[in-house]
Amino acid sequence: MRSIGKWFAVGFFVLATGLFSIWVTSPDPQYNPASFEDVPLEMSLAPLEEAVTLAQFHDQEGQTRTMIVLDMKDGAVTGIDLEKLGGSRTNDPFEALAAADISCLRAGQCADLSVSTIDVDELLPSGSSGTLHIGTGTNFPEHAEEANSSSVFQFPKFGPASTARTQVRVNPGILLDYEVELCIRFDRDLTTPQQFDEAVKGIFLCGDFTNRNALINLADPDNLDSGSGFSDSKSGPDFFPTGPFLVIPNDWKAFVSNVRMTTSVNDSNRQDARGSEMTLDFKSLVDKAFSDMKKPRFLYRDGYVKLTSTGTIPSSSTLMSGTAEGTIFTPPSRGDLVEAIVDYVGRGGPLAEDSFLDVARRTFIANELAGKHYLQPGDIVRHGSNYLGDIVVEVVE
Repeated sequence: MRSIGKWFAVGFFVLATGLFSIWVTSPDPQYNPASFEDVPLEMSLAPLEEAVTLAQFHDQEGQTRTMIVLDMKDGAVTGIDLEKLGGSRTNDPFEALAAADISCLRAGQCADLSVSTIDVDELLPSGSSGTLHIGTGTNFPEHAEEANSSSVFQFPKFGPASTARTQVRVNPGILLDYEVELCIRFDRDLTTPQQFDEAVKGIFLCGDFTNRNALINLADPDNLDSGSGFSDSKSGPDFFPTGPFLVIPNDWKAFVSNVRMTTSVNDSNRQDARGSEMTLDFKSLVDKAFSDMKKPRFLYRDGYVKLTSTGTIPSSSTLMSGTAEGTIFTPPSRGDLVEAIVDYVGRGGPLAEDSFLDVARRTFIANELAGKHYLQPGDIVRHGSNYLGDIVVEVVE
């Protein structure tokens, strides 16, 4: 018996030493690495012969005005109010542009018209007016690899568009992550996928913040398209910042392919991608959305909802591209798993009230919070683009 006890003690020591070695040598990544273009991002306006750049603001009476942007510098934009070009006074930028005659601008003959200069801080959101949008997951190959996802999926995202200079709130105990995306909105409701071609399309820069706690606790890691986790984790009153410009290109596909989008956190570069890297382009994403509108299969606030409530893509909704590589979230490390095993065994293993998965989730979240590499109060998140302006978001508690 003494010999058996001795060997048991030796085995336990070896096992403990092995687990300790695995725990000590486990890597602790702070965020996912990304590749970056050699040339630094330079912001400019799309050439007028390729695209019309619009921005909206409130005048002194509080009325919404739409301008065609001609210049930007020193934190301000300069342009011509579309009403001076025959445009209608309306909240709808598409409607204002449709009624305007911009031929004199294209011909360089509008020098006699007065211009307006507006601080970027005062511009209205470029995003659509509704609070239900279509989010997209793992639509960039490198990000799909980060997330261990084999296909593109979609989900409803709830919340209003916010401005290009804004704040995002993070509650204590929450792992807040960033994503930069391209977004598209339409001048009409799309009731069939075929209407995509005839609709006027507006492209803008957007951000997509994520409550990773909700995603960790609700999503199925083996089936990200299960309908659970993403709506709850990506919806909120300040989780959808949008850029200063709504850009209406002549050739949407060529324009989107050339659009560059970037992210930095406190001037540390995190993301850098082009629209050409999308696995599914916007037309294909519209087709995909219409194929998944019948069933209320998306979990949101303890109930199940459809991708859109109407079975259409309303003009009040935005369709999002998905993000590129370089987000903060990384899967649990060896060290997280070792700590979870020890905690689970210490609680009684299979006899414990909590499952191993519950313990592992709590352990992982606690370790990520302790690392403080998710967004913290005081951080500045910047999303940039070559033709869509930029977004600056301050993280506040």
